[in-house]
Amino acid sequence: MFDIWKKYYTFVDDVNIITKLAIAVILFFFVILVHQFDFMLYITCLMLLFLLAFNGLQLKITLTFVILTMLFSLISALFMIFYGDGTHTLFQFGFVHITSESLYRGLHLAMRTTTISFFGILIAFTSQIVLVFYSLMQHLKVKPKVAYAFMAAIRMVPLMFISLIELRKSLKMRYQLIHAQNYRGFKKLKHLLIPLLSQNIRKAHQLSVAMEKNGFKDGPRTYYYYAPFSYKDFLLILVVGIILLSAYLLAQYIPITGIEDIRVTNIY
Repeated sequence: MFDIWKKYYTFVDDVNIITKLAIAVILFFFVILVHQFDFMLYITCLMLLFLLAFNGLQLKITLTFVILTMLFSLISALFMIFYGDGTHTLFQFGFVHITSESLYRGLHLAMRTTTISFFGILIAFTSQIVLVFYSLMQHLKVKPKVAYAFMAAIRMVPLMFISLIELRKSLKMRYQLIHAQNYRGFKKLKHLLIPLLSQNIRKAHQLSVAMEKNGFKDGPRTYYYYAPFSYKDFLLILVVGIILLSAYLLAQYIPITGIEDIRVTNIY
């Protein structure tokens, strides 16, 4: 999906998507059970370093996704920061009451979201859509008709954007010949939506007919691509385990805040 920005490949690119998804699910439930602030902080930092080192994309593209992820995670934690309980007031204005406890709890929640998002970004950067569905068909016995339908739907997304760009360019030329009142506001929206929908409905129908004609039905079939498991799957599990263990040891021996349980009302 991100091959145009790819600079180098790592072992994570060869890990089976089922292994990556399983690790992501386990990591999700694991971080929910982490209540030590320093432990969560070190997990987030180490997961960020892992993402930067092994995603293989251009640094500016990776940093763009990282910054957006951190921004959205912080925004999602603002409600807990602004309206949380606590005794050590940092700022108060009207119904907004920020305390030290609510600030740390909000940051802890943001780090949970960020950690899972970082690993999700790594999966997206190191996985090919085609191999995702082939792996699901070969190992989890997903029906080929369902898998190929989803694969075709995902392939249609860039075609829709290409159609939108071409339609906008053609409309700009057409608008030079007609009065401006004929393409303002809702009229301009209709000029974009109706042709775009009709074009993509026709493409989807042609694709469905072609798939049906070529025998994309349920039942035994051979595969051009294979998505096997390898030692690299075990290596990824080992690396993630090392990250969690290292974060725990760093939190124990090099604590930053010393907050043992973020759930306690008075964390001091």
